[in-house]
Amino acid sequence: MAATCSRGAIWLLCLLLVQELAQPAALCPCADPVLCKPITAVRDFEVYVFDVGGKNWKFYDWNQVTTVAAFGKYDPDLLCFAHSKGARVVLKGDVLLTDVIDPTKRTSWIAQQLDLAKKQYMDGINIDIEQSVNASSPEYYALTALVQETTEVFHREIEGSQVTFDVAWSPKCIDIRCYNYSGIADASDFLFVMSYDEQSQIWTECVAGANAPYNQTLVAYEDYLRLNIDPKKLVMGVPWYGYDYICLNLSKEDTCTIKKVPFRGAPCSDAAGRQVPYKTIMKQVNNSISGRLWDEGQKAPYYNYKDTAGNVHQVWYDDPQSISLKAAFVKKHGLRGIGMWNGNLLDYSDKPEAKQQTAEMWKSLEP
Repeated sequence: MAATCSRGAIWLLCLLLVQELAQPAALCPCADPVLCKPITAVRDFEVYVFDVGGKNWKFYDWNQVTTVAAFGKYDPDLLCFAHSKGARVVLKGDVLLTDVIDPTKRTSWIAQQLDLAKKQYMDGINIDIEQSVNASSPEYYALTALVQETTEVFHREIEGSQVTFDVAWSPKCIDIRCYNYSGIADASDFLFVMSYDEQSQIWTECVAGANAPYNQTLVAYEDYLRLNIDPKKLVMGVPWYGYDYICLNLSKEDTCTIKKVPFRGAPCSDAAGRQVPYKTIMKQVNNSISGRLWDEGQKAPYYNYKDTAGNVHQVWYDDPQSISLKAAFVKKHGLRGIGMWNGNLLDYSDKPEAKQQTAEMWKSLEP
């Protein structure tokens, strides 16, 4: 430890790490202690799963899963099972940007995350901040420093560890997230691109639309690549949920006018709707007034239904057809992989139709 401290690391971080190392390690929760060792192998293709708790992870396609970002309550059973399949489990990392600006607080936060990761035998951290940042502001530079310092510490202290960072679907200051995207990509193992909620700022007509329209999504990846970000530093995130909008008016052309709900300067947003899990959508679509429809321009499915009060709703979502089109882009352009928000949103029941729908969604991730 003294050797690493002498190489210019911040003295407070070294002190915290020394104190952490002096503490007795938590007992391995796995029946086989080997399963508490960090995963060090690097897969050629990443399938990145966000898990928000519960036991649905038992039904994931573990032939594909490479990393689970644990956003729910810590589950040692999940950790042991994932490690038995050679998959990493990483922490969720979030911190206020006001703390990131202060180097001492930043250092303390990193040490705390490292301590938690070690005690829980985890394999890294997924930094999910999603706060607004103005270009060239103190937060802009401090955020890049946070990622760089976190990566340096985790890589040094946990063999094979992975540090990733979640970014908006486009690098063009979406929701005022004007980050140093190329710098953060260089500093981390890779970026998880959240290619969903793409209607968070609607600058044109206030109408319902796809959560992740095909052309808009892929143009955004080209924008990331034009920043000279290595394709192997990008993992495409796809939504396993959709948006349900109440139509103020539904035209003959199926255009659904929605309520104006401003967001960060835009006159309209997807906040006019509500998020709906894929499992709910699959139960509702066949009983809707329209059945499943396909929009060729956005290359996305949708349907219309009426609620008990007589209001017409339009639901936009992604399914195996729309996701497979995006997965083909991942393969063609050599991206690091694909993943979803989130793994819990499918129907993992024993019903035959649910099993088929779930299997098809997992299969759509294959390049």
